[in-house]
Amino acid sequence: MVTLDKRSSPNGQIAIVANRRTGAVIYRQGRCNQSEADAEGISISAYIHVLYGLLRQAQARDVLLIGCGGGTLATMLHHAQVAATVIDIDPAAFNVAREFFKLPREVTCVVADGETFLRESPHRYDAIVLDAYIGTAIPPQFMTVEFMRLARARLNKSRGCLFANAYVVNSRDRKADRLATAMAAVFPEVRLLDERGSSNRNAIAMAGAVAALEPPTLIIAPKTDVTNIARTLARMRFRTSRRVA
Repeated sequence: MVTLDKRSSPNGQIAIVANRRTGAVIYRQGRCNQSEADAEGISISAYIHVLYGLLRQAQARDVLLIGCGGGTLATMLHHAQVAATVIDIDPAAFNVAREFFKLPREVTCVVADGETFLRESPHRYDAIVLDAYIGTAIPPQFMTVEFMRLARARLNKSRGCLFANAYVVNSRDRKADRLATAMAAVFPEVRLLDERGSSNRNAIAMAGAVAALEPPTLIIAPKTDVTNIARTLARMRFRTSRRVA
């Protein structure tokens, strides 16, 4: 690995490192990898491919992404001619995404808190994706019933979908179930897609017009780690969420 850049951020120092052999680029902040991509900006994180596949199944054409990282999901959506607006409270994330992860200039990037943006913008989206983290924690305002109610008000009424990425550290980590519980207080249809039995995994809580969605397969193959990504996607299953107070 070679370090390409280091820069300061309100959420901790950012380091951009590259794998000389594969060309993969990694966005590190603190002890966490916020994004990983090949040399063309295509994600090598399996959960990004899960989200991408779900959005394509839902036929979303106008998507709001809360949380930038390296902007890999926005890059992939842009290549599929899907309009993506990215919200992040940290302007450094956008600079990194454009300089090192090939985030296209045409993608709209807004420096703002995601909850505040939803309150102030009347626009309705086909889908909203929540993937905002500080370390391994989702900011608490995004885990509430109030946020889910606000998100529903900003979705297309007939076919809007809300997706939320939950990084699950171990079997005691209930982030995914807490997200699903908050969603269920607002949305009539809530589902949870998970890779059971693994630590340090990603689960996707979803609500809205999600009843017909299926566990996705790999659509866009990056230049590295294809086998690992495909295997992870193949292990993803819908499961019953556990209600969490």
